[in-house]
Amino acid sequence: MVISALADTLARSVESVTDGVSGALFEPVIRLGVTGLARSGKTVFITSLVANLMDRGRMPQLVAAADGRITTAFLQPQPDVTLPRFEYESHLGALTSPTPHWPDSTRTVSELRLSLRVKPAGLLSGLQGPRTVHLDIVDYPGEWLLDLGLLDKSFARWSEEVLSRLETRPEGAAYLAQAKAEDAAAPLDEVRARTLADAFTAYLTTARNAGYSDCTPGRFLLPGDLAGSPVLTFAPLPPLTGLSRKSLWREMERRYDAYKSRVVKPFFTEHFARIDRQVVLVDALGAIHAGPRAVEDIRQAMADILQAFRPGGNAFLSRLFLGRRVEKILFAATKADHLHHTQHPRLTAIMEALVRDARDRARFAGAKTQAMSLASLRATVEQTITHDGQTLDCVRGTLLDSGKQAAFYPGELPDDPAHLLAPAREGADSWLDRDYQIMRFAPAPLTLKPGEGPPHIRLDRAAQFLIGDRL
Repeated sequence: MVISALADTLARSVESVTDGVSGALFEPVIRLGVTGLARSGKTVFITSLVANLMDRGRMPQLVAAADGRITTAFLQPQPDVTLPRFEYESHLGALTSPTPHWPDSTRTVSELRLSLRVKPAGLLSGLQGPRTVHLDIVDYPGEWLLDLGLLDKSFARWSEEVLSRLETRPEGAAYLAQAKAEDAAAPLDEVRARTLADAFTAYLTTARNAGYSDCTPGRFLLPGDLAGSPVLTFAPLPPLTGLSRKSLWREMERRYDAYKSRVVKPFFTEHFARIDRQVVLVDALGAIHAGPRAVEDIRQAMADILQAFRPGGNAFLSRLFLGRRVEKILFAATKADHLHHTQHPRLTAIMEALVRDARDRARFAGAKTQAMSLASLRATVEQTITHDGQTLDCVRGTLLDSGKQAAFYPGELPDDPAHLLAPAREGADSWLDRDYQIMRFAPAPLTLKPGEGPPHIRLDRAAQFLIGDRL
């Protein structure tokens, strides 16, 4: 195992050096990872980002676009032919059709290469011609990212943490009772193992739908071609010692270890470890609506996610000896169009507070981080109405469930994020002084002028932070 790990590290280091030399001398490559937790809008983010980089009329905060130095952008075959291609054309078609609808969510790893022809800036701009910069976008489910935190946990520790969380969640009561009643010291019975795994998967599905983020193992929710295999047939059990190798508990432990070595580690070495810029999308409004426990859960998830990164500068020598490191991490609260613009600074402040621990750790390691609120595709317009003698800043859009137009006021977010984070850390069951609402909007029909991408909120600022320095 040690020799294998060293070989993997050496292979990644050599690959990183090769990428660095070719990027410096020929055509630079930026590998941008895009992930997020459930319902955060990863597919829409990538689709809108690519569309707006190809037609840059709505990208004034991307300096290279505003200066006119990006002469063209075009899609090319992706470098990794073993990965599915991100279905950009079909996703864009879903958003721009006469009857627009949201595209299907991310279910596996996919990749897309967008190449930009960029004119140089500065004193040498008149001496050099345009160069090509490749943007390789890697899309993967956030549930898989959280799995990276399992690599340093034993089955006993993971089980203890999961069962402890279930003690405070009504959604976990059924599985918790089943796990405590199970005789884990008895010999393995495959039917019992399957029953436990199915019950735990049912809990994970319910927890995700309730707004919780720590739904690991992620492949239980998105199994792909692993569905039904023993590597996905385990579940957390109360700790026991002195058990025989043929007991149910020991077999669950063996399968958990196999999940880490055969599923999680290959994902890290083959895909995640090669990323040098990263976006983590968060449905913060959904968590706020779900209540204090969901907010605390998402705060802890952000800290766990950062532990999976190797943040720091991507200098040539550091690549040689340490492999590629993530240089920049953007934490973005999505669906900002569900709020009037006067509340966007409050949403950004809440996002900054949620990821404070994660950002401090990344900065200490040398990575640049930023938190912001954005909308990858603007689905609403703003409207001010008077109700019961009170002026309300609302948003208006087409409701996803009914198809009707409606004005919506979600409630005022607090000026001080501590008013949300304090009760969340204390384990409160609900917000004491206010109720935060969310509404599901359908994408609005689009009429785009030549040279314009889909309407958005601050997507150009996100692009400037992530790739502006390389353009």
